[in-house]
Parts: sequence; structure tokens; C-alpha cells
Amino acid sequence: MQAVVLAAGKGTRLRPLTDDKPKVLVEVNGTPLIEDVFDNLIEAGATELVVVVGYKAEQIIDRYGDEYEGVPITYTHQREQLGLAHAILQAEPHIDGPFMLMLGDNVFRGNLGDVASRQQEERADAAFLVEEVPYEEASRYGVLDTNEYGEVVEVVEKPDDPPSNLVMTGFYTFTPAIFHACHLVQPSDRGEYELPDAIDLLIQSGRTIDAIRLDGWRIDVGYPEDRDRAEERLNETEGTETEGEEDDADQAVADS
Repeated sequence: MQAVVLAAGKGTRLRPLTDDKPKVLVEVNGTPLIEDVFDNLIEAGATELVVVVGYKAEQIIDRYGDEYEGVPITYTHQREQLGLAHAILQAEPHIDGPFMLMLGDNVFRGNLGDVASRQQEERADAAFLVEEVPYEEASRYGVLDTNEYGEVVEVVEKPDDPPSNLVMTGFYTFTPAIFHACHLVQPSDRGEYELPDAIDLLIQSGRTIDAIRLDGWRIDVGYPEDRDRAEERLNETEGTETEGEEDDADQAVADS
């Protein structure tokens, strides 16, 4: 499956970390955000990476060239940052079937492969990785409401009165039907073409969208303190994995 990475943003909230680089090249534990995204997508089955670039795009292109770990990269440019739906449309000429979509500023450790597998079953027109957050925090996100079958029936962007505490995480799969919906979206009050508006059009047209709960964790790196939180979480995760490996090694010695 192809994978689209949205990597055009300036990252103004991440200053001073983004004074001289695009947001996705900010490092977490010595690894650029976009590289962690690439690794996650390849592990989930990506056969091609379509990267939507914008701000300081040359730094990304010069660093990664035309492939990453043997997986080809295609670049497409978002000349103006006019919202996620607009960014997705820049990838349309390069997509020829169902695809994964990931925001370039998220650090994930979770079940992305489950979402890709659900999309390949051809029962759903889209599938989202979602997570529960405290109700008082839900208004900061795109909030979902689902039916008894786990299908998305409503998406509301940053609502004052959230219909649930289930929110989108920044990892999705879509069929090319999303492009038609993005073309129909009108600018929001912020003057941007919003992805939740396009998703709502899919729902209204009778498309099936499955919500798959995150088994793991993710951090949206929007502010410098988020980068610090992500580093702490990664160190905790890696420390746990190392302890597990040491225990396995000790058991193997004991068994021998």
C-alpha cells in the first residue's frame, strides 16, 4: 500500500526548534520526526512514500533523496499551507489505490498495521486509528462518534461540546474517494480546507469508515515540551524492551 506523509508545515509553535528547519526534521532522541514516521509506515507495509513538502522543502529532499531504506519516495509540493484537505490533494496525482496517511509530526508506538489490514479487507472505504482522551481535552481534537459496529458516524473538529471522548490520532487509511471529498470542501472559518469536513462528506455519501482503537501510545509534537515528553516516553519504552531482552537472555542461560 502507498503511504502519504504530510510534511509541509512551518511548525511555528515549535520555535525556536524550527527557526532553521522544517517541523518534521526536529529530532526526538536524535531521530528526525519524519524518519520515525517513515519507519512506522514501512513496518505497516508501505511500498512507496509520497511526501507532501512545503516549508524549507529542500532540506527534506536533500536529506532523503529518492528512497528511504529501499522504499521509493515521491515528493509533491504544497505551495500554500491551506489545511490538511488541501495538502492531501497535492498527493492525488501520485496515488492509484487505497493508501495510508500519516501526519509528519506524530511519534507513534502502536498498532498501525491493524488499520492497514482492515483497509485491505475492502469492506471499509476508510479506517482510522483512534484513542480515548479525557473529556475536558477532547475539544482540542477532531472528535468521533461511532455506532454499535465501531463505524464512524460523525466527525467534529474541535467542538465546544464533544459528542464523545474518542479522537483521531493522525494515522488513517483511505480509498481515492477521499480526493473527491477534499475537492468539495469549502474553507472553514480559519480559511483552511479541513480534513474532518472531507471525512464528513464521505460519511454523508454512505461510505463506511471503521474506527480502530490505538493499542500503544502516540504524541503529537506541536510544542517543544511535547518533544521532551516524546523523548521521555521513548526512553521508558526502550528501557522496558531492554529489560525484557535481558530477562529472556538470563532465562536462556538458565535453561542451558
